[in-house]
Amino acid sequence: MHERIAKVLGCAILAPVVMLGAGRPVRAQDVQAPYPRMAPLDQYLMTDRNSEIALARSAAPASISSKAEVMVLGREGYTSAVKGTNGFLCIVERSWGAATHDRDFWNAKTRSPVCFNPAAARTYVPVYLMKTKLVLAVKCPRLLYQSQCEFSVDCWFQRG
Repeated sequence: MHERIAKVLGCAILAPVVMLGAGRPVRAQDVQAPYPRMAPLDQYLMTDRNSEIALARSAAPASISSKAEVMVLGREGYTSAVKGTNGFLCIVERSWGAATHDRDFWNAKTRSPVCFNPAAARTYVPVYLMKTKLVLAVKCPRLLYQSQCEFSVDCWFQRG
């Protein structure tokens, strides 16, 4: 009798544990990042400057983007292509706008038009521009992450 109760209790306890384990998704062991390293710089650049300006401006209504500053990506980083008057800033972000551990971090095909409002243009954009310069100089996510941390710590203590 005690043996039978033990078996029933054992099954009652073990069954939910097995079911929980069976419901977990299966993961591939050696999943390769589709973009493991930086592509040649030319693949990130747009050959036609006016096309990049138009794409950047497409991120906001014409009433905003027509008066916004526009920056385009060059070999050394972003440079101002059009001066603005309303404090907004439009750019075409590249893949390194994502986190350094993102699987598409080096995707040379990524083109994301963004218009930043005046507050973001003053606060977020300088960080993105610095990250871009680091990406173009370092070309290694691990070192890039370390450089960003050092940059952030240095800036934090300088503003102190």
